[in-house]
Order: sequence, then C-alpha cells, then structure tokens
Amino acid sequence: MSELFNLLTMELTRTVKLKSEVRAAKSADANHTPDFLARIFNGIAKATINPLDFLVLISTLLMLVGGAFLVYELQPHFHQLHTDRMNSTWGFAFVFITLTLLVLRGAFFLYTVYLYLKYKPIQSVSDELLPTCTVIVPAYNEGKQVWSTLLSLANSHYPAEKLQLIAIDDGSKDDTWQWMQQAKKALGDRLAIYQQPENKGKRHALYRGFHLGTGEIFVTVDSDSIVKPDTLRNMTSPFVINKTCGAVAGNVHVLNHKNGIIPKMLNVSFVFSFEFIRAAQSMLGSVLCTPGALAAYRRHAVMKCLPEWINQTFMGQPSDIGEDRAMTNMILKQGYQVLFQQNAYVLTNVPENYNGLYKMFIRWERSNVRENIEMARFAFKNFRKESKVGIRLMFANQWMRIITAYPFTILMILFVLAHPVLLFSSTLFSILILSSIPVLFYAKRYNGYESLWAYTYSIFYTFGLFWITPYAIATASKRGWLTRGLS
Repeated sequence: MSELFNLLTMELTRTVKLKSEVRAAKSADANHTPDFLARIFNGIAKATINPLDFLVLISTLLMLVGGAFLVYELQPHFHQLHTDRMNSTWGFAFVFITLTLLVLRGAFFLYTVYLYLKYKPIQSVSDELLPTCTVIVPAYNEGKQVWSTLLSLANSHYPAEKLQLIAIDDGSKDDTWQWMQQAKKALGDRLAIYQQPENKGKRHALYRGFHLGTGEIFVTVDSDSIVKPDTLRNMTSPFVINKTCGAVAGNVHVLNHKNGIIPKMLNVSFVFSFEFIRAAQSMLGSVLCTPGALAAYRRHAVMKCLPEWINQTFMGQPSDIGEDRAMTNMILKQGYQVLFQQNAYVLTNVPENYNGLYKMFIRWERSNVRENIEMARFAFKNFRKESKVGIRLMFANQWMRIITAYPFTILMILFVLAHPVLLFSSTLFSILILSSIPVLFYAKRYNGYESLWAYTYSIFYTFGLFWITPYAIATASKRGWLTRGLS
C-alpha cells in the first residue's frame, strides 16, 4: 500500500503542478500521502497570481467600470431610445416581453437562493452500512491520465471487499491501454481492465461496464479526473439514507485550473453551477444532469432503463452524446430522486483553448436540447409521488432559455447595427451587476482573487460564445463527440 501511495503522490504532483507540494512530497513519509492528497484538494482555489492573469483581470474590471460610466453618461440616449420604443407598437411589445422575462427569471433566481440556503450534503454512513459499489472508468485516447484516475480511485477510503474497479479502453489509438495495464500491475485484483475491439463511444463502454458490474451502486468517473479519498463514500451514502434516491451528482472542480485563463474561468463557473445551481435542484430531488466526470446510480434504476438508454435515437440517428443527461432523465422518469453531493469532490480536465471549449459547449447544448424534448414527454405527467412543482419550474426555465435564444440573438444583432455604443455599455453594466453573484459566492466559499474570473468569463461568453445555443439548436441532430475526434 505504501508503494501505491508513493506512485499516486508522484503522479498527482506532476498533474496538478504544485511545485511546493513536490518538495514536501520528497521529504514526506509514505504514510502521510493521504494528507498530501487532501492538501492538493484543499488548495484547489488558492490564488496563483502571475502578470498575465493580473493584466486580464485589471482589463476586465476597467471594461466593466467603463461600461458603467458610459451608461451614466449616455442616459439621455437611453431615455430617448426607451421613449421611441414605447411610442411604437413593436417597441412597447418588446419592452413588455423583456420586463416580463426579467421578472420571471428574477423570481426563479430568488426561489433558487431559497432552495440553496436549505441545502446540506448527506454525510457518509459507516463502513458496515456502505453498499457494494462498482466504479466504471471509460477511456478513449486519455494516455497517462487514466493511470492517475485509477490510482486515485484505488486510494479511496472505501472497504476493499465492497469496491469493484472496472476500466474500459474504448478502442484508443494512443497508449491508453498500456497505462491501464500499468495500473493493473500496481493494483492487482483490485482492478479489472477491458478493451473494446473498436471505438464505439463512451455510451457503449459504460454499457459494457454496467453489465460487468456487480455492485448495488454504479459510480461512473471520467478517465481525465481525480477523486478525493472520501468521494466514493459520500457518493454512495445518499442511497442508504434515502431509498427513493436513484442517482447522485458529484461536485466537479477543474483539475488543470492553473494551466491557462480558460481553465481558471471555468473553475469559477463550475463551482457556481454545481455548488449553487445543483444544490438548489437537489432540494427538489431533481438534479437535471449527473455529470460524466462523477455520477452514481442505483443498480436497479440503471438496469430498468438500460435497453432504452443504449438504443436511444434522436431524429432517426443513434445518440452518441449526452449519455449522462439521458440516464438522469430516464431515472427521473421512473420516479426516483436525483441528488447532489457537495462533499463528493472530483477534479477534471477542461479545454485550454477556444476550439476545444466551443466544441465542448456545442456538445453540451445539443444534449440539452435533445433531453429537454425528452423531458417534455413526462414532466407534466404523474411520474413520481412527491411534489412535481419544482422540477416543472426548472423544466420551464430550461425551455425559456432555448425559446428566447433566436429572438435575443437577432435583437442583439439589430441593436449592434443601430446603437453599438449603447449595446456595448449596457451589456458591460449588466455583466457587472449579474456576475457579482457568482463572484461573491466563490469569494465566500474559496478565494476572493480567483472569484474575479467570473467577470472575465461572462464577458468572454457574452461576446465570444453567444452563438453556441442558437447553433446547437439548429444542429441538434448532428452526431459526434467533437473533442475526441469521433466522426
């Protein structure tokens, strides 16, 4: 075990690139390795200030302050534009619809805040009560990272006799299979590895894992992710406490958050998305998506929907994306609750450049469109005994964003052509106000300096990625993983 801890320490040190921890690890005893791993996770939100980061954040703040100043200076123009709109039929309708949507979104946000304030994660049960657990790790062209993932799972504080580890190479073209074999040598009978004859996609790799698994609970972990030692315990405990729990979403942070501006922005975005949004959804037993990076499912619930899941199609084409959202939908439809565990951490890699980022977002948005259509088939039916009001409100909020994507994009283009300065200044001012919510949230929970990336991310998304949702809607039927080189 001490050799395994040493291997894990060395790999995580290289992956997360914490130089100070490298020096500590070299002088530390092997028995202290769990403490070292804990320090990596506890230090995920520590600030790393470098000149480029400082320049970007200062530029962001200057833009926002400049936008606020322009809004103040251009008040007569805003007033005249408002007057002109109110004096025309289409303008009055636009203002009325906009205000109505703002009121609805504002009310929904306050409802979300109320739910979040009530949320508390379920604490781990004792070893005796923990269920048997099968962890499935599908991998494609992951290279050495899969080795780190498997060793972090083996380091979990979970009774060995109750834990089954399965890794499946989905026809990788690189050295992923060799690294799985290295992990097998290190872990022995604790790990079972399998190789698909050809690349069939993540869904088929998971499907094979579900059939091979013997645990009462299935946990799926992406092959580019690292889990905390107590993560598996915290992921499976809700199934013991709550017999109506069918699935659990883990708490995803960014592993490569020090490797560029995009990962830094996404780390703040992920924290808000999971620890605020999903926490609120969890209070309704209706988390809408269990993330591929870390999710847990009750065996019975999976097996009941597995044939439908593996054969799912959209517009006549087999579905090869959105397997996590699809599984969540099918488990919700069975009447189960889907919860979020804030105390079940996983660190996962995210794209570090624009091309990788927009491809990832397109895949997510296409899945969102598809599964919202599927959700419409049961959301207003009597699919569960408990109250269904909350999940229906979330469903309506999802569709509101989709329905308004094209009108707002068109209006934005028209506004750019007619009043570019007014649009630019008002948008920056809106970002300053609205993005302060995730900024304050992240600053309170983790780090004040890094929380400022929420402002940068909002500007980046507003001006650089606004086209994602309209494009994803128009191309929802297209297949392909995009970021994995699949056709």
